[in-house]
Amino acid sequence: MAVRDKSNPEVERVGVYIDGFNLYYGLRELGGRRFLWLDLRTMATRVLRSHQRLEALNYFTAPMRNDPPAIARQEAYLAALESSGVRVVLGRFQEQSVRCHACGYMRRTYAEKQSDVALGAAMVADVATGKVDTVLLVSADSDLCAAIHAIREIDLERKTKTRVVTAFPPRRRSENLRLVSDAWFPLGDAVIRRSQLPDVIHAPDGAVYRRPPHWN
Repeated sequence: MAVRDKSNPEVERVGVYIDGFNLYYGLRELGGRRFLWLDLRTMATRVLRSHQRLEALNYFTAPMRNDPPAIARQEAYLAALESSGVRVVLGRFQEQSVRCHACGYMRRTYAEKQSDVALGAAMVADVATGKVDTVLLVSADSDLCAAIHAIREIDLERKTKTRVVTAFPPRRRSENLRLVSDAWFPLGDAVIRRSQLPDVIHAPDGAVYRRPPHWN
């Protein structure tokens, strides 16, 4: 069995690991921009059970590029998340050229890099160091199956059992993740709707963050 919190062995420590872009596109499919001002701490707390405690809350994304209004909106949101104790981990966008097969035209685009690697590494590290008893992964990216397999190897070596639960963002699903997880569930529309940040946030350090009008 997993090593529980020694001060309270009945409490199950949960680490939450959120794939920011996978969640973003799910939210966009659910309600356009209406639900992007999402309170991740409230959302995570709503899906925990009475015997579980939120031990780690991590959000993985990459900074926007070449779009000043979008950059400003993202920066406001990430600052609001950090003010509530969310650990924000940034990857990067990598420029690449894509050729149109029909006409041969080359266009420049950007691919998000490193976020899934950082997310997987964080899950494995928290299990390896005994920080969490349960991993709650919010994603439908099957590339993260590799990290779950690594967690299984750690459990096998230590003769422990880390519970891995996958929460699929709205309108998204991965059969591969479903098969390697101990349990899975869709993030319900009601949970998303009821987990929105206040329009105006007064952070403990005195900073003020406002919901971008573009997200109304």
